[in-house]
Amino acid sequence: MLSGDAIVRLHDDLTRAWHQAPDSEPACDNGCQNLPANEREWLARVARQHRANFDLWHIEDEARTPNATDAKLAEVKRRIDRTNQLRNDLAEQLDQALLEWLAPQGLPCPDSALNSESPGLIIDRLSIQALKIFHTREETERGDAPLGHGERNRDRLAVLQEQRADLAKCLDALWRDTMAGARRFKLYRQFKMYNDPSLNPAIYRNRPPARR
Repeated sequence: MLSGDAIVRLHDDLTRAWHQAPDSEPACDNGCQNLPANEREWLARVARQHRANFDLWHIEDEARTPNATDAKLAEVKRRIDRTNQLRNDLAEQLDQALLEWLAPQGLPCPDSALNSESPGLIIDRLSIQALKIFHTREETERGDAPLGHGERNRDRLAVLQEQRADLAKCLDALWRDTMAGARRFKLYRQFKMYNDPSLNPAIYRNRPPARR
């Protein structure tokens, strides 16, 4: 059901595909057709969560453009907030889907050790790492880069790849221990406040008065 290697491959495949066709839909195509339906749906959820991180990465780059106007920055900030909310919601949905799949098996074991990080949060980190690796690899191949730029980024790329491999192994270990009843995870609601007009004073204290 959950495989760190499969998630890494999916993240990399989708990252390449979306950079070639930015408007294409999140999908699990390569190697997914022969999987059981629940695993295909699971990887489709992973793809949707990765798409939110992909979009967020590039929206944030729009805000860093040196000639961005104040109006553009304000518009981008609102898109960043919406996309980041979606990213977090989808990570929570990954954990919810796993817990629903585990429940009929009496898992996670309620008496087992609690892991501080859930699979959904680890997958979110793997998603971001995939984007870092893709863009760092681009920098190693830049023809117009200054002297030493490629070598410096090759060193960075090696570190990023090692870190991602470690993280994928941690995800596999958590899932293996969960299935064995030796470890458990919980769904942690992040309850983001900044988008909620009833909770963020920057919004509710600055609303225009209601028309009568």
